[in-house]
Amino acid sequence: MDTVTHPITPIILSGGSGTRLWPLSTPERPKQFLELYGEGTMIAQTMLRVADADTFTPPTLIGAAHHEALLKASLSEAGIRNASIILEPCPRNTAPAIALGALYAGKDALLLVMPSDHVIRDNEAFLASVTRAVPAALEGRLVTFGIEPTSADTGFGYIRAGDALEGVPGAFDVEAFIEKPDHARARHMLSEGGHCWNAGIFLFNSGAFLAELERHHPHVLEAAKAAIQRAGKWDNIIAPQAEKFEASPSISVDYAVMELSDKVAVVPMSCGWSDLGSWDALADIGDKDEDGNVIIGNVRTEACSGNLINASGLRVSAVGMTNTIVVVSGEEVLIMPRGQSQCVKDLSQ
Repeated sequence: MDTVTHPITPIILSGGSGTRLWPLSTPERPKQFLELYGEGTMIAQTMLRVADADTFTPPTLIGAAHHEALLKASLSEAGIRNASIILEPCPRNTAPAIALGALYAGKDALLLVMPSDHVIRDNEAFLASVTRAVPAALEGRLVTFGIEPTSADTGFGYIRAGDALEGVPGAFDVEAFIEKPDHARARHMLSEGGHCWNAGIFLFNSGAFLAELERHHPHVLEAAKAAIQRAGKWDNIIAPQAEKFEASPSISVDYAVMELSDKVAVVPMSCGWSDLGSWDALADIGDKDEDGNVIIGNVRTEACSGNLINASGLRVSAVGMTNTIVVVSGEEVLIMPRGQSQCVKDLSQ
């Protein structure tokens, strides 16, 4: 990574529930605290991605209060010291969570906001994109990183890039945010070019973000300010005051700020990204045997191809199966054809 003269503070969002990866991911231990791809838990991998002390300050983790022990354990797993943990007393989506992080960091901080449960297989490319975005963020832009699409995927929102930013190579104005499209529109955007997947990864100055939040959704900022001013503190823990935080509207950062602000820029990047948002996503990126099976755990196969089989505890033996997902966790067993995993969240209730 090229030298960055202004230190970057990672804000790592860990409030997701991971319902589409049930039965392995549960409310008690959602997917960011699991070892699903690569070495270590997803949240530990995220922290290690931004562990270069010459570029990044220690991170701030923002997650659910009932996950305090898991958040602390993730810091130990990653060997990260001097990090902070902000405990959300209740779920209020990403805009209030990021507001807490921005207020805690201070108005002059340069923040890299990341979900805790994404896969990035080319970290060098990711960091190079962050470096390219720094000048725009220092000028007061709210930079979102757009993933260069590899398929006409209908599971993501899209960003349409506009004019190139003067003096910031590789950065563009955002012309539009586009909700998850149908397949025909996704294919059209892919063939047209200039569109990226919306990954929910951002770089911006804390003060610039808070100013835009105050402009567009002041009630979110008011609640976050009141909650952080009355926060309890012990060790490396910040616990915003529950009643004040509960008063915030529940709203995503896209709806609260990014889709409304005229200061948003996009930096496209290709870094082997996946939100690992479903068992199908893991089947796509997982290491495959000679028959195209992704095998995790104690599994035997005979005449099987194109399957994902994840066995935790029990041994699974499969014969003659094709393009099937099997997940065993404790007393729960999930079996479904590939391509149906978006329905899993309905079973996790």
